[in-house]
Amino acid sequence: MFVETALVVLLTLAGILLSGLRIANEYERAVVFTLGRLTGLKGPGLYWLIPLGIEQQRKVDLRTNTVDVERQETITKDSVTIKVNAVVWFKIMDPIKSVVEVANYYAATYQVALTSLRNIIGQHDLDEILKERDKISAILQGIVDKATDPWGIKVEMVEMKDVELPEGMQRAMAQEAQAVRERRARLVKAEAEFEASKKLGEATAVLAANPMSLELRRMQMITEVGAEQNTTTIIMMPSEFVTAARALASRFTEKPAEEA
Repeated sequence: MFVETALVVLLTLAGILLSGLRIANEYERAVVFTLGRLTGLKGPGLYWLIPLGIEQQRKVDLRTNTVDVERQETITKDSVTIKVNAVVWFKIMDPIKSVVEVANYYAATYQVALTSLRNIIGQHDLDEILKERDKISAILQGIVDKATDPWGIKVEMVEMKDVELPEGMQRAMAQEAQAVRERRARLVKAEAEFEASKKLGEATAVLAANPMSLELRRMQMITEVGAEQNTTTIIMMPSEFVTAARALASRFTEKPAEEA
């Protein structure tokens, strides 16, 4: 009878001792409390806790967490209402602080990112938000990282996902973009005409210096027109012939008037 009782006691003690065995993965750490007092970290791997509730643990995941900040409707510095959302990537660097200093580090980080996003949008104009999104994301990252640092959290990156504009503002921006493109097209066309006029002026000077080059150019144009499959042939007369014909015609018209 004594032996059986002793065996039961030994098995019970062994069971109690074995119940204190715990396992933490490589990416986990266990914050241990002994009778409510912080005693340190355990893990990764196999470790033992004093059973019967004397030692308790809180496991913390050290991998990068992602917080999707929901779409917020806020007003920019120039009084434009927009909707914007963002994504925050953070990692726990001090497991003890993440357990002792804050009740729920995930929810707390989310709320900090949410309020910071609204504040940072209100400090910038719409053009800055659209054109300098990376700069605003870096500022937002610094604000969230500073606020969560006492909790042992390191904010690795903050990225603004999407900026939704009112429909009226979208139409206005489309009209502005179209006007800019038209202005650019007109400037390009004016520059092309200016360059062409300069080249024509240089060509005129060359032709004036050598009249025979003008005749060669006329013959080349006739050859180009004749190479096309058409029924029209253009013959270009030298300007001297036209001038001589006009002088001869005026002389003949003056003679009958004198005889009369």
